[in-house]
This record gives sequence, C-alpha cells and structure tokens, in this order.
Amino acid sequence: MSAALLTETPLSGRVAVVSGASSGIGAATATRLAELGASVALLARRKEKLDALAETITGAGGTAVALPVDVTDREDVHAAARRVEAELGTADLVFNNAGVQLISPITDLRQDDWQRQIDLNVTGVMNVIGAFVPQLTAAAEAGKPADLITTSSIAATRILEKFSVYSGTKAYISHLTRLLRVELGQKNVRVATIEPGMVDTELPDHVTDPDASTLMTDLIDRIDVLQSADVAETVAFIAAVPRHVNLTEITILPTAQAI
Repeated sequence: MSAALLTETPLSGRVAVVSGASSGIGAATATRLAELGASVALLARRKEKLDALAETITGAGGTAVALPVDVTDREDVHAAARRVEAELGTADLVFNNAGVQLISPITDLRQDDWQRQIDLNVTGVMNVIGAFVPQLTAAAEAGKPADLITTSSIAATRILEKFSVYSGTKAYISHLTRLLRVELGQKNVRVATIEPGMVDTELPDHVTDPDASTLMTDLIDRIDVLQSADVAETVAFIAAVPRHVNLTEITILPTAQAI
C-alpha cells in the first residue's frame, strides 16, 4: 500500500459507531469516517434515513450497517452493541452524538420538554457509554487506537437565556468526559468532547418557543454558521491523530459568532 493511500485512509481498519446518525452532524460524521476508511455502524431511530445513508456510504465504496435504535432504551443499545461486534468487529471509535435541543423560558414549565432532553442528552449518552466502553477498552488492550468522542455544546459553559435545561444537560456531558478521561485514559482509551457553536442542522427546528426559534433563525441568516461537515472533519481529525495524542476538548465556533 502506498504512502499516499495510507494518507487518504487514516481510519482504515477502524470500527466506528455513530449515534444520532440519521441527520445533521451524525450523518455527516458517519459519511466522513467511512470516506477515511472506517467501517461505520449507524445508530438512530429513523430507519428509513439510516438505510438511505448506509446505501449512500456503501455505494461510494465504504462499509456501513444501519442499526435502528432508541438510545434512551438501555437494552436496545446493548443489543446494537452486540450486533456491531458480530457484524463489523470490536468498536474502537464511538461518536456519542444523539441529542435534542428544546429551548423555552423556565417559567413556561414545559416539563415534558425538560424530560425529553434529560432522557436523550443524558440517559441516552450514558446508555451508549455503558454499551460500548467494554469494546473500547478491549480495542485499546489489543493495541489499537480507541476513541470515545461526545457532542456537547458551547451552551455547556455560556449563559444563554432560555437554554437552562439544554445547557444543564450539555454541562453534564462536558464535565462527565473530563472525569471519564481520568479513568479511561489509564486504559489508553482517548476521551474527547466537541463543543460546537451555531450549526445549520435540524436542532433549531425542534425549538418550540417562538422567540428562541426566531433568535436562532436570525443568527443562521445573519452569519456564516457552521455546517455539519465542519464538525465531522473535526471528529475525524481527533480520531486520526497518533494513538498517544488525546485532543480532549475542542470548541468549534463560526468565526462571526460572538456569543
């Protein structure tokens, strides 16, 4: 194999798992990881979108398996982890990305929205960790690179009106990964967090508060916001650096975003 080809496929031989893979950052990242040589397991609830993405990836010469799963269901996620190992091999790259953003004033008492964010952004993240950490540690023990990369947000640290519950879930993720790094780093599993600013994805479509929705739409219209592919390239870079290098926390902002 030529040096040029190795450069073009730095993730060759890797087995990647992407949650929230049916759209946005997840779909773009799964596509990019496959382009760089990884075999990719696609996890999300929307089977039709997963199947279409898997077909696109395989049609371009990559390897992808669509695994419809609700990450808030622990047993469902563990079943998906068993399928990944059986069909692709031991996962050594997990992009823990599924999440939802529902913005509203706390005084609106939209407790169903609060719970949905906690269920997906916290419980779903923990379920993926619980299902795949054994495979990551096994990969590291075998001498392979092993990566647990989780999507947080700049909302984890910035004070944004009406983002209370969403920001709380993302702060949990950002701090959790710092703590996980203490334990898993000793086992040669790299733990990283990405904290994007404004990305042009489906997330703003989920916002039910009219004022918050208008604010986010105006920001997208006013500045050159991030695209999903920008975040995907960052995830790929984190995974492709030498095994002894851990890029721990990366904030990704549109150049023109001031908050």
